[in-house]
Amino acid sequence: MESTQPTPQERSTAASVLEELIPQTQWSVYEPILREATAQGLCFAVGGGIAFSLYAGHRRNTKDLDLFVPASHHASFLQLMSRSGFHEYTELPYDRTWSYRGIRDGYILDVIWRMLNNRAPLDDAWMTRGWEIETRGVALRLLPVEELIWTKLYIVHRDRCDWPDILVLLGARGARLDWRHLLLRVGEDAPLLGSVLALFRWMCPGQAASLPTWVWSEVGLTMEESTGALPSVDRRRTELLAKGNWYPM
Repeated sequence: MESTQPTPQERSTAASVLEELIPQTQWSVYEPILREATAQGLCFAVGGGIAFSLYAGHRRNTKDLDLFVPASHHASFLQLMSRSGFHEYTELPYDRTWSYRGIRDGYILDVIWRMLNNRAPLDDAWMTRGWEIETRGVALRLLPVEELIWTKLYIVHRDRCDWPDILVLLGARGARLDWRHLLLRVGEDAPLLGSVLALFRWMCPGQAASLPTWVWSEVGLTMEESTGALPSVDRRRTELLAKGNWYPM
């Protein structure tokens, strides 16, 4: 089961990486909202590229911040953003039934209160199960890694696919995931998760072998028997797909 808190080493590394991912100029835009939200007792969890980078150990620079919040708190966050000088981002269309996108000084802040395509609302577990990391004197709760995978499972678009992120997360944290929690979240969409796991097993047979054996049948797959040692990562196969070096070798 994935711990709700990082190890001391992971905490130290994550805090350092956070300061690199959010330089001071960008942090000064977000900090007033984060501090005021905390002071008001508003719940939120940081997702997106920041959560991915810290859980995966695979850094991704970003000019935005994704805050996942309870539906009952999203109006309060929009008021905070307005008072802090954010205005609505209108350059590209987005679905306002589950999120709000604000921008200030070129930096984007997304407030999200439902899953993409309204798959499900956000409950308390989204705000409480993830890592807690402190940066510049502000405590931030990350989106739980299981929920991070769940949100990315459905992003398979013509111009964007988040399955590579899931593959990286499985390689980094798969053996420590709370699989029962993730499968409960995924529910009837378990075969969709099975599609990603089948690809993960093809790319990284040794890493896949570290997952609980019962998981495979839960997603509609059979457990493959092996008579010898399996490579952690099959470089021949990953190089067929990961020419952009998105999968850590």
